[in-house]
Amino acid sequence: MSDEMVLRAQQFINQTYANGAKLGISKVPEDGQTGWTTMYALTRALQYEMGITSLSNTFGPTTLSTLQSKYPKLNASTVPSWAFGCILQSALYCKGYDGGGIDGIYSARVQASVASLKQDMGVAGAFPGGDLEPKVVKALFNMDAYVTVNNGSDTIRSIQQWMNGRYAGRRDFYIIPCDGHHSRDVATSMLFAIQYELGMADGTANGVFGPGTQSGLKQHTVENGATGVWARLFTAAMRLNARNVAFGDFTADVKGEVELFQLFSKLPVTGTGNFATWASLLVSYGDQTRSGEACDGVTKITPARAQALKAAGYKYIGRYLYNPSKTDLPEKQIQPGELDTIKEYGLRCFPIFQTWSRSTDYFSYEQGNTDAYNAIEWAKIHGFKAGTIIYFAVDYDALDAEVTRYIIPHFKGIWEAIGESSHYEVGIYGPRNVCQRVSDAGYAVTSFVSDMSSGFSGNLGYPLPKNWAYDQIVTKKIGSGSGAIEIDNNIASGRDIGQNDFAPAPEYVNGLDVDFDETYRSALLRDVQAYQESIGTPETGGEGWKDKEWATFNQVTTTEAFNTLMNMDVVFTNLARKLRIRKALIQAPVLWELRHLWFQDAVLDDAVRKGLVDDCSTGLGQIYAKVAIESRNWCIDQGIINGVKLSNGYLRAVWDRLQEPAYNIQSVAYLTMYNAHQVGLPIPTLTTSMADVGKIIARYNGTLEDNGAPDEDVLLYGRQVTGLYSVLESYNALCRAAA
Repeated sequence: MSDEMVLRAQQFINQTYANGAKLGISKVPEDGQTGWTTMYALTRALQYEMGITSLSNTFGPTTLSTLQSKYPKLNASTVPSWAFGCILQSALYCKGYDGGGIDGIYSARVQASVASLKQDMGVAGAFPGGDLEPKVVKALFNMDAYVTVNNGSDTIRSIQQWMNGRYAGRRDFYIIPCDGHHSRDVATSMLFAIQYELGMADGTANGVFGPGTQSGLKQHTVENGATGVWARLFTAAMRLNARNVAFGDFTADVKGEVELFQLFSKLPVTGTGNFATWASLLVSYGDQTRSGEACDGVTKITPARAQALKAAGYKYIGRYLYNPSKTDLPEKQIQPGELDTIKEYGLRCFPIFQTWSRSTDYFSYEQGNTDAYNAIEWAKIHGFKAGTIIYFAVDYDALDAEVTRYIIPHFKGIWEAIGESSHYEVGIYGPRNVCQRVSDAGYAVTSFVSDMSSGFSGNLGYPLPKNWAYDQIVTKKIGSGSGAIEIDNNIASGRDIGQNDFAPAPEYVNGLDVDFDETYRSALLRDVQAYQESIGTPETGGEGWKDKEWATFNQVTTTEAFNTLMNMDVVFTNLARKLRIRKALIQAPVLWELRHLWFQDAVLDDAVRKGLVDDCSTGLGQIYAKVAIESRNWCIDQGIINGVKLSNGYLRAVWDRLQEPAYNIQSVAYLTMYNAHQVGLPIPTLTTSMADVGKIIARYNGTLEDNGAPDEDVLLYGRQVTGLYSVLESYNALCRAAA
């Protein structure tokens, strides 16, 4: 919603500073909506008016020190210019307070608003009156709220106000939001508060949970009956960790909640605010001297190392299913015979899957699907049995918006593939917020929390996830000699105890298709083009049989269709390996249908979207939703995939999903299995004959007979697409031989 006074503030900036040119920015949008763009512009304008030459969006140390030096208090007597006054008034309006008339006058209205702002911040006692002190100005020029917003907690807001009021006078403590929500800034401010109460001087207190802070806290155990500032700090820390306690004294109710927190966090249950409990409340990794029962690492577990781990009290060992690198960390992936060693020494293993997963651009629904299929295969190769939880990694500091846009869709892809294609379970490795949000979305059953990364925004200000299984708190070395090993020490909750019995590797692995070798790409394209031309399909355009009429198809060139196929190679490969069929059996109809798209396909798609027709062939493989439902239901009945059978009441929902490339290709694969059944053949295998391949492929385009006679159109389709199958399979075989 547009605000008239915010609009006037934006107009003031543009008119006064040459549409942002004087401030080194573009023109501020005049939309009447407060946002960072406007606040950054106001910050730059304030710097400009104070004579700072290097302008910045950040209200940093230079801006603050200049303000403290020139204007230790801003009021009607000290505001230096009309523009300066207008900047302050504009900031008040952007913050939701009355700024007067944006006329440069520090009026009684402005003074009253400043006093109200300070009251909301909790600093009215520290900074009384209607003057603006530098720290209050700094807090004014950001997007923090000082009233409860978005269902914030009034108790947390009172904690925020209390800390502001008590510590705002200290040099390095800056006014924090009073919005009722825990956050990174609030977590850091709690550490400053602890350090100030420990007696640390300005310049020594730094908001870091270092040796001095830890030593001091060991002298400040609080327990039932405690009052005063330490009881307040402890109950504040409890409340900020989502524990249901009142902010104030340490009462019997607080003691009970502390016991529940200690039980949940796997701390000794004492009911007191001892050092270990303080540590778990203040930083994600807690007391790093704790001995864990679980660990993970990138080093092979040999008999000597297994013995050292067991002697150190470890029970659960996290190891990686796969390592995409041929050179880095050569023992990262589970090594041959390693799981036998783990079992022999009475240890248990929980598997982790990670390839890259260290930046936002890795994560997507499609990549999640791919990761899941790879994890399923490697878990089977290593012998992990049904019910095993596989932990998929988010190994970077994903911001909350990134979790929404990238991480949750990625885990949706994982969850669907794991659920449909295996009897494994999905776990997540990552920061607290990422783990909790993915779990809340229903895409992970347990969390392996990367709490060592205490500075991650996804750890600061977030409680331990409710479904945590392993809590990674510190890297350490144990053992000596041949038993020496570096591990990440993890606390175990007992929600997942890993596996201690493993099946032999499946025999089919060696004969399966592999990822396409890009060195063959150009040659394969030339052979595909040559084959297509030999049957009357040129690189561009051409004629094809559609609904018993000759029609031009020129939507997609042969090269474009081929590139789409190659770009999705990992999806085809994973499906073929999972189903233990030849990859070309899925590729050939998709490549053919892509190349033969024509204008009517787009027209029919649009008709379905508009609700004019119920169904049509669609997506990469040009499949009807009805057919996709039938084939998936049949595959569920046969135990080929897992899932709940759908009725035609889900026609539109399935049609919409067929627009997703990965889902469409999966449906092509399941239809291929179903088509074999339709023509009376057994489920295809790695050794299905060419004659049977031709019948299965022909059925993709319809029934093989028309009123008892062979359907020549369908049989022609089968012959032509089977020829394409042969071209693709010849190169897939080369890739298998070279692997």
